[in-house]
Amino acid sequence: MGQLWIILTIGAAALQTLRLMQQKRLKGLGLSTVGASFARFLFAAPLALALLAVLVALGHPLVPVQGSFVAYVLAGAVGQIFGTLCTVALFSERSFAVGSAFTKSETIQVAAFSALILGEPVSGLGWGAILLGTVGVMLLSFPQGGWGGFWNRGAALGLAGGAFFALSAIGYRGATLAVASPDALFRATVALAAVTSFQTVAMGGWLVWRDRAELARVARGWRATAPVGANSMVGSLLWFTAFALMNAAYVRSLGQVELIFSVAASVLVFRERVSLRELCGIGLLALAVVGIVSVA
Repeated sequence: MGQLWIILTIGAAALQTLRLMQQKRLKGLGLSTVGASFARFLFAAPLALALLAVLVALGHPLVPVQGSFVAYVLAGAVGQIFGTLCTVALFSERSFAVGSAFTKSETIQVAAFSALILGEPVSGLGWGAILLGTVGVMLLSFPQGGWGGFWNRGAALGLAGGAFFALSAIGYRGATLAVASPDALFRATVALAAVTSFQTVAMGGWLVWRDRAELARVARGWRATAPVGANSMVGSLLWFTAFALMNAAYVRSLGQVELIFSVAASVLVFRERVSLRELCGIGLLALAVVGIVSVA
């Protein structure tokens, strides 16, 4: 079980890459970013609740949760929503590329929050691997036009987005630890069911209030949105189970392997060329992955 979190994290990163490709297709259905995100939660929540019911039917007892469970669930769910909103806001910024690169500071912020909130510090070697991976990610995200206007609104949005995503990871880790069960899968399922249910209700309520037409578009496109929700549920289950087993800082840092998958897809599928800078970034990220696996 000691190294299971590594397999789960790599699998989650691969599914996340696939989900991003699927969500691009949803844009072709005329769905807004909020609508596409809502569709993902709308179909993921019932699947998570169904899995929880199956686990209980198979003999997993309904165990109590700590008082902090609700707070962690809300922190994780709201952090993910606001992190997504910050990222979406970057699209309207001329400094989008710079801002996007700053969102990659998430892993460093996760490590800091993990020590401050959960009392799970990262070792010195772990910090070295995380920083090395962050440099590699920044190289892969480096704007083609350079770092002109280094500090601007886009950079602020990027850092804020990274902070919210970091808070989300800490919330999810904390929620899985607040379930009084020795079974990591069961703890992850309880947390995932609670988070996706809240996100569905919150975003659904927002759409009812602000954009009911978008709800109709989500309903009409259920054949396309349902697979995204199913993939989201499986990928999130892998993330949550990894969080249940390991410090969130190490999980999120290893999860950056997703960028390597993305570059591989661009080369193998779209026949795009990789620059020397990107190759250096991949190399540093690969070394960081090896380092994280070695010290965790």
